[in-house]
Amino acid sequence: MEPAKVYFTNMRTNSHENLTQKLQRLMRAAGVAELDLENKFVAIKIHFGELGNLSFLRPNYARAVADVVKELGGKPFLTDCNTLYVGSRKNALEHLDCAYQNGFTPYATGCQIIIADGLKGTDEVLVPVKNGEYVQEAKIGHALMDADVIISLTHFKGHEQTGFGGCMKNIGMGGGSRAGKMEQHVAGKPNVEAERCIGCRACARNCAHDAITFEGTRERTLANGEVRTVHVARIDHDRCVGCGRCLGACNQDAVVPGADDAVDKLNYKIAEYTQAIVQDRPQFHISLAIDISPECDCNYWNDAPILPDLGMFASFDPVAIDQAAIDMALDAQAFPNTMLTDEEEKLEASGGVPERCQHDHFNLTHPDTNWRSMIEHAEKIGLGTSRYELVEV
Repeated sequence: MEPAKVYFTNMRTNSHENLTQKLQRLMRAAGVAELDLENKFVAIKIHFGELGNLSFLRPNYARAVADVVKELGGKPFLTDCNTLYVGSRKNALEHLDCAYQNGFTPYATGCQIIIADGLKGTDEVLVPVKNGEYVQEAKIGHALMDADVIISLTHFKGHEQTGFGGCMKNIGMGGGSRAGKMEQHVAGKPNVEAERCIGCRACARNCAHDAITFEGTRERTLANGEVRTVHVARIDHDRCVGCGRCLGACNQDAVVPGADDAVDKLNYKIAEYTQAIVQDRPQFHISLAIDISPECDCNYWNDAPILPDLGMFASFDPVAIDQAAIDMALDAQAFPNTMLTDEEEKLEASGGVPERCQHDHFNLTHPDTNWRSMIEHAEKIGLGTSRYELVEV
């Protein structure tokens, strides 16, 4: 495969051009106009940030991208899927409230928001994965697959499980329905936390395999002080296929995922979910390496950035754009007094920094991760190439 072109611009501005204008110039230089957007629905895949986290991308950047899409005749909308974990984005109503509170209103961004996997995170499409080894059919948010064109707008950062959070993490994990996220994250099947279950049977109504029974009981105290006996759900793992429908159906957060999958396998699955979403479709990718926090924007906090702001990247190749951002980040001087330097001091005190973590800001920040496995597997399945030509704009 020939090297992909990745276009880059730094964060310097002057009185003739502000940052959002610079982003739009980058998009045009990278060839976004080559896409046929006339009267096409264009999904701008973005992360709206968890409430309390302040390192997510500002809505101004989303507005800049949406305006270019509209100039080219497209019909843009911002989108993401609901989260697997308990937080402020686990269903569409809370997700929209979170997005609005973080500034992503239609008035600020110039376009609407559609939560791609619906109210409870169960509105999904089964998409065969080309060259998939770990996922045969990815569970993707319906609206994301209904779109004619995919544009990813990514906040590049560190990540506590995948090593880094880039374009593929934004698309692959972010584009999976709640069941899709469970498939990527875990090797086991869901369980029920009895103390949360109220016996409403919503999970059973959504189970196509009769895997949920109500054999045990517990006492539940209502708001008025009345005590009731409720029958608690139990999931029969012999019948359960791990589809995750019960996770979306439970409004009490009583159904929880099984055991975490291996780090490398998580990265492989993210690459394959990204493949499912972008394969054979018009696509364009933007990554902003700014406020490079050590962990995901899904957390309700954000620690100090571990690296300086690097700039903005754009490409038609999701693998190349991640590799380019990583390479520039690894060449950057780390900030002192951060999670990265704290971890380095711990490792030095306990016997030295492992070779795989030396001169690697992401593996050093989270020594149990291996970001390279995502890149390598993405290349293996034909998603893109890590070889690139960097074109400065």
